[in-house]
Amino acid sequence: MAVIALAGCSDEGAKRPVRIGSKNFTEQVILGEIIAQHVKHRLNLPVERRLNLGGTLLAHQALRSGEIDLYPEYTGTALAVVLKESVPSASAGVLALVRSAYLQNFQIEWLDPTGIDNGFAMVVQGPDARARKLETLSDAARIEGWKLGVGYEFEQRADGLPALNKTYGFRWTGRPRSMDLGLLYKALEQGQVTMIAANATDGLLSKLDLKVLRDDRRSFPPYEVAIAVRQESLRQTPGLREALAELSGKFTNSKMQALNYQVDGLHRPVAEVAAEFLRSAGL
Repeated sequence: MAVIALAGCSDEGAKRPVRIGSKNFTEQVILGEIIAQHVKHRLNLPVERRLNLGGTLLAHQALRSGEIDLYPEYTGTALAVVLKESVPSASAGVLALVRSAYLQNFQIEWLDPTGIDNGFAMVVQGPDARARKLETLSDAARIEGWKLGVGYEFEQRADGLPALNKTYGFRWTGRPRSMDLGLLYKALEQGQVTMIAANATDGLLSKLDLKVLRDDRRSFPPYEVAIAVRQESLRQTPGLREALAELSGKFTNSKMQALNYQVDGLHRPVAEVAAEFLRSAGL
């Protein structure tokens, strides 16, 4: 009986780990690692990293089921992929809509945004843009013959290619070429395609002579990054909300581009890059 009692005390005194997830691409893994290091430092709690879980629906299901306590998500992705809602006419209302729906349907809270808005970025070669005086997607849509390169999700998602075509009426040459996201820039550089559907925080956007065409007719919703966390986890872990809130507003798109380039372009370890970011942010 004494042994059983001691075991029970030990279990009660054990600290419950915070389980931090991410989706399966570089930016998500970096953000997941930053969150994990910050929570461990601030709360002196064990953390379990469940990074690289997979796509949006897999990460969302892991959060709903309690396999993870939190992960970083994008407002536009949550709206289109999880909630399957159309983009409201006032894009500023996307975060409020997502927050309300997640709380009501899933008991998941969206904390204040990190400062990143990683929307789809339609990209062409810089010399091509300058020669044709291209600034916006409306400018590009007036020109026939674009060869489009896309990631696999962009072609299928309602907030991706269908939204782009509906808004601007592009007349493409052939079908879009689907490929891994990491191959898009090489395909553009080699002339296999003449426009790509990239992401606003891609590291290479700050390093190559490229032009991001402005979405002047707002075919895409905002994709603000915020931490989505289970209400139950916030209740069970004192100080977790406050620790996570310290990451709100600490990023910009240019900072995230630099972090992505450190990992993808310079092949530095994610943990090292995350630690440097936290130090530079005073965290």
